[in-house]
Amino acid sequence: MHVLITGAAGMVGRKLVQNLAADRALFGFEVTRLTLADVVGSPVPEALQEFTTALTVDLARPGDPEKLIAGRPDMIFHLAAIVSGEAEIDFEKGYAINLDGSRSMFDAIRCESDREPYRPRVVFASSLAVFGQPFPAKIGDDFFTTPLTSYGTQKAICELLLADYTRKGFFDGIGIRLPTICIRPGKPNRAASGFFSNILREPLVGMEAVLPVDDTVRHWFASPRAAVGFFVHAAQLDTSLLGPRRSLTMPGLSALVSEQIDALRRVAGDKAVALIRREPDPEIRKIVAGWPADFDARRAGNLGFKAETSFDEIIRIHIEDELEGRNP
Repeated sequence: MHVLITGAAGMVGRKLVQNLAADRALFGFEVTRLTLADVVGSPVPEALQEFTTALTVDLARPGDPEKLIAGRPDMIFHLAAIVSGEAEIDFEKGYAINLDGSRSMFDAIRCESDREPYRPRVVFASSLAVFGQPFPAKIGDDFFTTPLTSYGTQKAICELLLADYTRKGFFDGIGIRLPTICIRPGKPNRAASGFFSNILREPLVGMEAVLPVDDTVRHWFASPRAAVGFFVHAAQLDTSLLGPRRSLTMPGLSALVSEQIDALRRVAGDKAVALIRREPDPEIRKIVAGWPADFDARRAGNLGFKAETSFDEIIRIHIEDELEGRNP
C-alpha cells in the first residue's frame, strides 16, 4: 500500500512517520511505499529509507498536487497548512495554502479517478477553529460551524469540499478536528495557541515562558501522542459509519490555564512555575476569546477515538516522549 503524507515535516507529520518506522503495519496494512511532501525537506527514518520518497512541493503551485497524486497513493494524510496566527496575519497566504492548495490536491485526485478507477482514503487535518461564538457550555456534535477567523473559515470550507468530493465518489474522506495539541515539542511557532505549550515546555527545561492571557482562559487539549492516535484510527475506521457527516470533533481535555499551571507544579514543582512570566497580549486575547472551550465529542468517542483525561498525564507524556534519555 502506498501512503502519502502532506505536511510531513510538521510536528504531527514527523511523529506519524516515527511511529510508522516502528511499525510498518501501523495503519492496519503493510506500507510498501511512502511519499512525504512538504515545502521544506522531510526527515526520513533509516528504517523507512528503502521505500520512501521525500519531495519538496507547494500544493498551491500549479503542477505540484498532480505530481503527488500521479503515484496513486492509497492512503493520504493531508496535514499541510499554515498555522492560525500566520493565516490571520497574512490573508492571501492563508487562503492560497490552506484552501487553494487543498482544493488543488482534491481536484488532482478527482482528475485521476476520472481517468481510471481510483478512490483513495483522505484523512484531513481540520481544526476546532471551524466553530465560532456564541457557544453553549459544551459544544455537541450538532453545533454549527461559524468560524470567526480566516484560518477557521479555510478549514470549514475544506470540510465541505471533503464531504462533497466524498459524496461524488472521488475519494473516501474523513476530517479530524484536532484539539489544541499540547505540549508541542520543538521551538515556538506562529500559532496563536502556541502559548498553551510554551508555558509548560520551556519551564520543564528551566527556561522562561510568556503567558499572554488570563489564568481563567479555558480550552480543549490533547497530546501529540493522542493526535497521532487519531490519524492512525481514522486510517482504519469503517467510514460507512460516518454517513454524509465526514468531519469529527476529536475527544480532548477541557482545562483552564490555571489548571495547566497547577499540573506543572505537581509534576515539576514551584521552581518551574516561577518561570512563567505574565505579559498580556491584546491581539492573542482577542483571538483566544473567540475559541471554543469545552466539547461533548461523543460521536468520535463512540467510534473509538481516545485522548487524555488529565493535564498531569499530558505533561508526563511530553517528558516520556521528548525529555527522557536526551543528552543534558
